[in-house]
Amino acid sequence: MPSQIQVVIQLSSNSEAFNLFGSYDENLALLEDALNVKLVARGDSITISGEVKEVEDAQKLLEYLIAKAKKGQRVTAQDVNLAVRNMREGVDLTDAGDVVVVTNRGKVITPRTPGQKKYVDAIRANPLAFGIGPAGTGKTYLAVAMAIAAFKHRDFDRIILTRPAVEAGEKLGFLPGDIQEKVNPYLRPIYDACFDILGIDAFERYMQRGLIEVAPLAYMRGRTLESAFVILDEAQNTTPEQMKMFLTRMGLNSKAVVTGDITQIDLPRGVYSGLDQARTLLKDIPGIGIVYLTDKDVVRHELVSRIIRAYEEFDEDAWKEGKMSVPKGSGEKRADKEYSPAHRQEI
Repeated sequence: MPSQIQVVIQLSSNSEAFNLFGSYDENLALLEDALNVKLVARGDSITISGEVKEVEDAQKLLEYLIAKAKKGQRVTAQDVNLAVRNMREGVDLTDAGDVVVVTNRGKVITPRTPGQKKYVDAIRANPLAFGIGPAGTGKTYLAVAMAIAAFKHRDFDRIILTRPAVEAGEKLGFLPGDIQEKVNPYLRPIYDACFDILGIDAFERYMQRGLIEVAPLAYMRGRTLESAFVILDEAQNTTPEQMKMFLTRMGLNSKAVVTGDITQIDLPRGVYSGLDQARTLLKDIPGIGIVYLTDKDVVRHELVSRIIRAYEEFDEDAWKEGKMSVPKGSGEKRADKEYSPAHRQEI
């Protein structure tokens, strides 16, 4: 029978315990279920009981989460689940986490995975940084957080947020309203990040004073962007010409962050992605950091990372030719044929 042990972890204050435990000790219950240990919280201490390996794992996870609680961060169920997942995949939990910025509501923004930490470090260290990866990895949110932190520290005079409006073919003239109203729907993820970090009132004040500018990529042509923190979002939908135009806008004392997902290119067939080209052309140039995020850096619902992994492993060519393997049984085969492009062409 495996030996059983107990370990007691002492917390430094009641507020630390409050930040760590979650509502009705929800976080402790999650750890118990995930690691097969028993956790008992009394006052400002936690007793871990169970088999040696499970107790050691629980102790490592709790120490990591306690470090977040000591910084005044409320540990969420998502934090717990992400930490458990990272540990199971062999990720060093100590690799993630310095404070990027504190929101107007007191929420502390930190990189939550080693990949995100590498991305934040690349933004700090380089005048130009690329964050390339799937949805949900925090590319846009962390870029906006870094921009706002640098702006608050007076490192830059303004923030410029842009993206290609490829869904409208960059031809926004037919849309109703002024330029801001035309481009707003295409920049919603950036707006959401700004609202979350600055608050709506502060964001609108900065916009009115011209300290934060939001514009489609087409409006960057001919400008020199000095003393600005510039973010190009959804860059996989730039053409090579647009990407070159954007990258050559950088002026003195400027920093640019380019984000995108090369698996989600919406350009017309036959048009090459500027992001895909740039990551190859610029990879060895000093002062340019290129970071690739993966499904391991997804910080949305854990199901999202599984979905991303399934699509990455999906053989589109085989599916189009009707050659994908399916479970045995006439029902499954019939459904597969009905929905495969090859079968539709036969019909």
